[in-house]
Amino acid sequence: MLIVGRIGKPHGIRGEVTVEVRTDEPEARFAPGSVLRTDPGANAPTEPGAYRVPEELTVEAARWHQGRLLVAFEGVLDRNVAEVLRGTLVGVDSSDVAPPEDPEEFHDHQLVGLAVVTPAGERLGEVARIDHAPASDLLVLRRPEGRDALIPFVKAIVPEVDLAGGRVVVDPPGGLLDL
Repeated sequence: MLIVGRIGKPHGIRGEVTVEVRTDEPEARFAPGSVLRTDPGANAPTEPGAYRVPEELTVEAARWHQGRLLVAFEGVLDRNVAEVLRGTLVGVDSSDVAPPEDPEEFHDHQLVGLAVVTPAGERLGEVARIDHAPASDLLVLRRPEGRDALIPFVKAIVPEVDLAGGRVVVDPPGGLLDL
């Protein structure tokens, strides 16, 4: 699943929610009628008969408000149900998404699991996930000893991504992997 957003807090009383956008194409992904798969995570209800996050949500309407995307999903008619959705990741099947046209652009799922090596070929670990920070995306590097390191996903530090070879070349400045 390619994550395109994370549902945030309810907005108003009619079931609209804020969405933390994680896609470069929010107008296409959150267009009315779009069906998004869910990854509810820890949102499973604890009470019998409580509202459950469905496996799919259909976008009824979406609009921008003060720099935030507000989305109304079919069947989510009030603030209480919208609150249950908070924290739910929404996405699309990665096989339904065309690969990026720009050779310097990658989808998260293409990078996760790739080996991370230095320019000299020394193995540093593997890409565990991608964190989308305001300044730049971050590769979360799972080190062989089990700890994680954050690597800014910028050309100066990540000069090469070889999808066919299953590796990412990283030239970290001194001390970056010790943080």
